[in-house]
Amino acid sequence: MMNIHPQFIRREGGDEYVVLPIEEFRALEEIVHDYQDLQDLRSAKSQEADAASVPLADVMRDLGIEP
Repeated sequence: MMNIHPQFIRREGGDEYVVLPIEEFRALEEIVHDYQDLQDLRSAKSQEADAASVPLADVMRDLGIEP
């Protein structure tokens, strides 16, 4: 688990903004991107669940690659 150190900026009696150290922001941004990539992968796999496939050994043989 990552530790974050937010600084809250208040306006009109309530929290309005959050400021993070840039390293923490970039780490959170990477986590969000990784999560989106995972969601995209799951969606693509779900859409292709019934698609025909070729065993890896057959592809390697056709390409002349030794296992």
